[in-house]
Amino acid sequence: MIAPELLRQARIETVAQSLREDIGDGDITAMLIPAGKLATGQVITRESARLCGKEWVDEAFRQVDPSVELTWLYQDGDDIAANEIIFKMTGLARSLLTAERAALNWLQTLSGVATTCAGYAATVAHTQVRLLDTRKTLPGLRLAQKYAVTCGDCDNHRLGLWDAFLIKENHIAACGSIAKAISEARRIAPGRPVEVETESMEELDQALRAGADIIMLDEFTLKDMAEAVRVTAGRAKLEASGGINEHTLVPVAETGVDFISIGALTKDVRAIDLSMRLS
Repeated sequence: MIAPELLRQARIETVAQSLREDIGDGDITAMLIPAGKLATGQVITRESARLCGKEWVDEAFRQVDPSVELTWLYQDGDDIAANEIIFKMTGLARSLLTAERAALNWLQTLSGVATTCAGYAATVAHTQVRLLDTRKTLPGLRLAQKYAVTCGDCDNHRLGLWDAFLIKENHIAACGSIAKAISEARRIAPGRPVEVETESMEELDQALRAGADIIMLDEFTLKDMAEAVRVTAGRAKLEASGGINEHTLVPVAETGVDFISIGALTKDVRAIDLSMRLS
């Protein structure tokens, strides 16, 4: 889980960056409007979606003009039908228009992640598997996207390279063996989870004997996944990984693995179609 303060700081910084890249040294088109003109408006979704990004929108308008008032009709995690109003706004017309694009970029992108995740999660709701994201996130949006994953009923893998070990093929080769890599991980950071990527039943056995907490089954066949579940018998958590998509998700989940990690949850995000109208 992402620490609230860490997420808050990331939100402030990334929203500020999104505004800087959009506004530059001034919104010259907004200057066409009289400085004191007030306006109201609303944002609607053109398609059904799982909402995510409310606080990023709030932050964008706050940084542009703290006097803008937003009234939300939905909250993060809510499912919204097409053509529904998400929130309404009141404030200086210049401010509303200057903040519009950055705010909607955040809302459409994070809602896109949450919507995709919700669809995947619903597909395997009949099983006990937990769906995980990966580090395949859009540059600079790591924590925001990982938050969106949780709004879509999926779970976070490690946040980065600091909070858990994930010992992959190249780490194993450099250390000399799975057992040596795990032993060194326990010495370096005794309290951190240790996960090992395996590519065969033989490597699975090595990881089990070395005491891995989680064992990744990288591109195992369905037959081998089911056998891995039987052999492991709860001695470690098992995570299926490698090219899993909406077409292969259910059969993998039904093998009995504990986790399935899917890079597409964040790296292949499709933004939700939103529209803002002033009156």
